[in-house]
Amino acid sequence: MGVRVLLLTQWFDPEPTFKGLVFARALVKQGFEVEVVTGFPNYPGGKIYPGFKLKLFQREFIDGVKITRLPLYPSHGQSGIGRVFNYVSFAAASLFYGVFFAKRPDVIYAYHPPLTVGIAASIIRFFRRVPVLYDIQDMWPDTLKATGMFSNDKLLGVVSKVCDWVYRHVDKLVVLSPGFKKVLIERGVPEDKIEVIYNWCAEEQITASAETPICFSDNARFRILFAGNMGKAQALDAVLDAAYTLQSRSRPVEFIFLGGGIEVDALKRIAIEKSLTNVTFLPAVPMAEVGGYLKAADALLVHLKKDPLFKITIPSKTQAYMAVGRPLLMAVDGDAAELVKQSGCGVVVESENVDSLVSGVELLLNSSAEELALMSQKGHDFYRKHLSLDQGVLKFSKAFNFLAKK
Repeated sequence: MGVRVLLLTQWFDPEPTFKGLVFARALVKQGFEVEVVTGFPNYPGGKIYPGFKLKLFQREFIDGVKITRLPLYPSHGQSGIGRVFNYVSFAAASLFYGVFFAKRPDVIYAYHPPLTVGIAASIIRFFRRVPVLYDIQDMWPDTLKATGMFSNDKLLGVVSKVCDWVYRHVDKLVVLSPGFKKVLIERGVPEDKIEVIYNWCAEEQITASAETPICFSDNARFRILFAGNMGKAQALDAVLDAAYTLQSRSRPVEFIFLGGGIEVDALKRIAIEKSLTNVTFLPAVPMAEVGGYLKAADALLVHLKKDPLFKITIPSKTQAYMAVGRPLLMAVDGDAAELVKQSGCGVVVESENVDSLVSGVELLLNSSAEELALMSQKGHDFYRKHLSLDQGVLKFSKAFNFLAKK
């Protein structure tokens, strides 16, 4: 029997989650015995999904993956208290199960956020004498402050101290970018304890063959697509300002915004006020259809507001854009921009800088078909070599095998 891995994650399929069933299934294919310990699905609506009923535990087996679901307080509203109960209830249930009932694993994989999962994993580690790999997808407390979830400095200070405690009591930390690693080193974590493993995208859905959307049938315009959430963090009003400047250019450019979010209505109002004829808003579509839109665009836009946190963040759409093989217009400072520069898969511009955005678009417009095709190929090749699911699972497998022998 292979190395036994316990995947401790509060969110798991059918919830929208990054390291879910695809990851667990890939580990099984690598020869690992995998048990997932998770909650009853309730994210993001805060209500238990149809077909599930809250109880003491539920066991499932999917494609060789053993899934154990534990009770929690379902909540994901604006209430900070509700979120805390949601996090703490799952941490308590998983701690009790992990210490007293789980078959002893060789390695524990703990997914962060929330921080409470890391606390539970660290305590299970103490009682069961099992090494823990802690996968950090959000840099707390920085993310809590940047997103406005918590603003109390004393509370954020407490969160920071708890983070430091968890970092000391796990065996290995995995982060999604070099910037995350640098921050942790500055906070006193030994460098040799941290490994960068880049995130991958939903490859099966994103790269699957899909029909070209009807609204993309007009090839006269150079279409720049933004796909995903449109919120405060994306700062897309700057992109609309760039669209206004580009509206008078000889070769027509069209900005297409695909998705939803709290800022969509405000952005539509701005487009009307500016009489923008080169901006189109499309509603969100199922993930299985997104690939068709990405492939049909001439270039794909990533944009985030200027914030120190985003300099060390790599938006997940970056990997999806590169995987489908289209040129990128990268308007995010820091690590995400560095990936585009390393791969040569597009143009890097300064976020929230209208002149820089306009210059970047014009650079793409003035590129030949051959140059654009080369950017596309470079992005696709870079993704397969450095960012793909296969590469990520290979690195996790090495880490799990190493820890299991300690």
